[in-house]
Formats: sequence, structure tokens, C-alpha cells
Amino acid sequence: MSAIDENGLVLRSQAGDTRAFADLVAAYERVIFTLALRMTGDREESRDIAQIVFLKVYRGLPGFDPKRRFFSWIYRIAVNECIDRLRSRRPADPLDERMEDPDASPEGETMRREMAETVQSALLDLGEDDRQVLVLRHWLDRSYAEISDALGVPESTVKSRLFEARQRLGRALNRRGVNQ
Repeated sequence: MSAIDENGLVLRSQAGDTRAFADLVAAYERVIFTLALRMTGDREESRDIAQIVFLKVYRGLPGFDPKRRFFSWIYRIAVNECIDRLRSRRPADPLDERMEDPDASPEGETMRREMAETVQSALLDLGEDDRQVLVLRHWLDRSYAEISDALGVPESTVKSRLFEARQRLGRALNRRGVNQ
């Protein structure tokens, strides 16, 4: 979605246009769900988080400054909700075992599921900063500039955090027997 389209939807939503808000939800629901899934590792919890995020966005829209980037604002709300959930979670909560690709072929489903669970487990072993930058870049396909804006740090910091996070993820995968 272009910034112009997004700004128009935000302004119309702020004016009470529920259809415009529904369009914003449609544009960002997959992004927010994917972020929550990669941060928490649990599909049901991720659905709950996405619903809460959009409720908070709806309630907060009247005070949102349309000069800011909507993505950065909604991303920050989603990350904060994920962090709150992770902090309230017991350390021994299991990962969601339904991480498989719904379009997987029968012969490759088990291998893909095991790899997805291994990657998710390794990702959850990383710190929140590492997870955020990896999820934004590799699962949400955001540019360095967008990540910089969302995290409120310079692009050079994003690049160095991403480099370090990839290194730590690689080590975590190696500990699980995954050779890169």
C-alpha cells in the first residue's frame, strides 16, 4: 500500500469511516499476525494479539498524528503487545506444534514442519531486539529504512543489529543440528 493510500485511509478512519478502517485492517492483518507468530511461536495467541492490536489502533486513531508513518505506529503497538504476552507467559510454555505450511505436499510436510519448529525455537531463544529485526526483515520483508523508522534507530544500527542477529540465529540453529 502506498503512503498516499495509507494516509487517506487513516484520515478517513479518523473521521469515522468504518470502511476505511476495515481496509487498514485488511492491509495489515497478515503483517501483524506474522509478527506476533514469529515473536510468540503460538498461532492462537497470535490471533488474539492481532485482535487486541487492531482494537488498540481503533481506540487510538483519534490521537494518531497522520504525519507519522502508520506502519511504525501499528508495529510498535503490536511489538508491545507481544512483549507483554511473552513476559506473562510461563517459561515452560510449549511452542505451537501446528507451524506447518498449509500448502505442504504430503511427502515433505514432516520435514518442513520439523524445520519450521526448529527455526521458531531458535528464534524464540534470541533476545527481543534480535527477534524484532529478523522478523521485520525476513518474515515481513521490510526495507532497512522501514525498519529504521519502526524501531526509531538509524539505518546503520539496523544493519549492524541485523548482522549480529543473523549470527546469533545461526549459532542457535547450529546448536540444534542445522548446518547452514
